[in-house]
Amino acid sequence: MIDLGSPVREQEVFDVDAVDSWLQEIQPALLGKPQVTQFLGGASNWTYRLKYENADFILRRPPAGTKAKSAHNMKREYDLQRALKPVFATVPTMVGYCDDEQVIGSEFYVMQRIAGIIPRKNMPRSVNLTPAQVRTLCTNMLDQLVQLHQVDYKAAGLAELGKGTGYIERQVTGWNKRYRQAKTWQVPRANYLMNWLVTNMPSQERLCLTHNDFRFDNLILNPDNPTDILAVLDWELATIGDPLMEVGNMLAYWVQADDDNIARATRRQPTHLKGMLTRQEVIDYYCQQTGQSGADMTFYEVFGLFRLSVIAQQIYYRYHHKQTDNPAFKNFWFVVRYLHWRAKRLIKQRQ
Repeated sequence: MIDLGSPVREQEVFDVDAVDSWLQEIQPALLGKPQVTQFLGGASNWTYRLKYENADFILRRPPAGTKAKSAHNMKREYDLQRALKPVFATVPTMVGYCDDEQVIGSEFYVMQRIAGIIPRKNMPRSVNLTPAQVRTLCTNMLDQLVQLHQVDYKAAGLAELGKGTGYIERQVTGWNKRYRQAKTWQVPRANYLMNWLVTNMPSQERLCLTHNDFRFDNLILNPDNPTDILAVLDWELATIGDPLMEVGNMLAYWVQADDDNIARATRRQPTHLKGMLTRQEVIDYYCQQTGQSGADMTFYEVFGLFRLSVIAQQIYYRYHHKQTDNPAFKNFWFVVRYLHWRAKRLIKQRQ
C-alpha cells in the first residue's frame, strides 16, 4: 500500500495559498489548487504532500517554534540533495527552497514526490516477498549504501558538510557527553562503556559521504517490484563521516528473526523476514563489496548500540521531566539498560 498521507493535524496547518503562490512563481504551469495531506511518521521535521492536477510534491519544514536551526536546517538538507542528485540517482528531485519565513512561519523546501512503498515495521499485507526476493531487497539496500560511500563528495561540492579528520573521536566524545547530560536515576552511569569506546577508538578512519540514518523505513520501494529501491529519504543527518561508523549505527536497529524477545519488541523495520541477512551477513556483504573483508567491526557495533541507547535516553529524559506525556516513552529507560547489556556482551564475546 502506498502512503497517500493523512489529514493535516490541526496544530500543524500552514497557509496553503501562500505556498501555492510561491510555487506558482517557480512552476508556472501548475494546474488547480493543491490538495494537502500530511505524513504522520516518525520524522523530526514535518512532511506534507501537495497534490496538483498535473504535479505531485512533498513539502518539508521544521516543527513550529524551532529555535535551533542547526537541528532542522532545511537549506542544508535541500542543498545536499540537489548537489547529490547528479551522482546518486536515488535522491529525490528538488523543486525549490524558501527562506522567507513570512510564507508559512518557517523556512521550507519542496521536492518531487516519488510514489512507492515505505517499509515500516512490517511490509504491507499486499506485498508478499519470497525469501529470495527478501534477500535481493536486502542486498539492493546495502548496494545503495556502498554506492553512497563511494561518491566523490569533493567533486560533488559537499566537502563542507563535515569537519574533516577526527570524526570518530568527535562522535565518541559527543555521544558520551549527551548521555551524561540526559542521565536519569533509572539508567546506569555507563562509565565502563564510555571509557571502552574512548580507549578502543580505531587508529585509522576513512571519510566519505554518510547518510547517518540508513534504514529500510527511509527507503521508497517500487510498488511493481518491491525489491527495487526508487529513493533514499531523510538526509537531515548526512555528513562527511566514517563509513564503518555508519554500518555500526545501521546494525543497532537491525533486529533479526532469532533475536530475543526484547529486541524483537523494539523492531521498527522488516529485518526479521525469512531471507533477510543477519547482522553478521550484513557486515560480510558490505566488507566484501568494499574490499574490507576481515575488518574488525566490534568497536563500530558497540558504538552503534551505545549511540542508540543515548537516543532512547534523550527521549526518556523528556518523558521523565514531563516535557512529553507520550506513554510509548514510559519504559525507554529499560531499553537503555538492554542496549548497554547487548554492547557489553558483544565486547566480551569478541575478546
